[in-house]
Amino acid sequence: MKKKIISMVLTTAMAAAMLAGCGSSTASTATTSTAASAATTSTASSTASKAASTATSTATSTASKDSSVVTTASGLKIGFAQVGAESDWRTACTASVKDTFSEANGFTLLFDDAQQKQENQITAIRNFIQQEVDYIVLDPVTETGWDTVLQEAKDADIPVIVVDRQVDVSDDSLYTCAIGSDFKLEGDKACAWLDAFLTAKGITDTVNIVDIQGTIGASAQIGRTQGLEDAVKAHSNWNLLAETTGEFTQAKGQEVMESFLKQYDNINVVYAENDNEAFGAIDAIKAAGKTVGSDIKNGQIMVMTFDSTKAGLTDALDGSITLDTECNPLYGPKLQEMIGQLQAGKTLDKMTYIDESMFSADTSVTKVTVSGTDYPITALTQSVIDSRSY
Repeated sequence: MKKKIISMVLTTAMAAAMLAGCGSSTASTATTSTAASAATTSTASSTASKAASTATSTATSTASKDSSVVTTASGLKIGFAQVGAESDWRTACTASVKDTFSEANGFTLLFDDAQQKQENQITAIRNFIQQEVDYIVLDPVTETGWDTVLQEAKDADIPVIVVDRQVDVSDDSLYTCAIGSDFKLEGDKACAWLDAFLTAKGITDTVNIVDIQGTIGASAQIGRTQGLEDAVKAHSNWNLLAETTGEFTQAKGQEVMESFLKQYDNINVVYAENDNEAFGAIDAIKAAGKTVGSDIKNGQIMVMTFDSTKAGLTDALDGSITLDTECNPLYGPKLQEMIGQLQAGKTLDKMTYIDESMFSADTSVTKVTVSGTDYPITALTQSVIDSRSY
């Protein structure tokens, strides 16, 4: 099935930054899905928050041969297969995409919440193909198992853009391009900070660490876990007591931490692979009568995490979280830019990574170095939190 030709407007402008703010509408709705769509594919209505609609973020863009030109495409039908709504980060990501690809901005968005089930995403993609969307955006639950359905999209001449997480397929031509975080680098940076922190505090004794992993097989879990495991191997005094998935949820994170506390009475550091797991871990630590904080010499349990949502940074400001490594969820504007470039016939790099920061209220470490590159640590204040969109 060939993709239908669509009338559209291409607008070019010099880009001061690769990510523009989210769309101008804060109360827009998307066109209703056709009757042919299955129950798993729901019509997107813009539930984007005021924060997402005004958000501005920057990205490291290697997206086109001429990255100084931004092309905005409208009049298109977009299918978005989202993982679910398991975390604050995911909610912000969904809001950004919905707000950008709104009816007010000239798009029809077909949105599907897969409820963290790959089979739901596969069904959604097939529904998108039946409805002859112009582009499919996929945020995959796991990396593997996509070859067949992506081949179906390719046969239908529908470009697929992979966002946030990555796919592991036998033929890279099954998807057009991808944009997301370098999850291994996130893990490396977090562990480089822990190393620098321990050095700054003069801690040379054994450091006992537990890892509350994300959803097993997800790109974020794979990269962040690998970053920690590599660092443990490189430090003779780092002891990784246990690794168990918290499925990126607060409830499961709390359950896992409760189990760790029953098994081990010498935990120094909790490496939670997202903010929501960290929230659950903090609740479990406090319920057990222990104290969270950075003073591990005197029995406090340090919590490190990823995402840097406002809720996570608020906990970091009060010391409940010692380090929060950012994972930027505001993909909507960048996706719009990439689709505009594809409509204009540009060739995009296969993978584009976005810039991400690190935050701590503890100022013992001001920067870390990974593979020869310096990454500053943002000293966390209330004004920093207030200035952020998510």
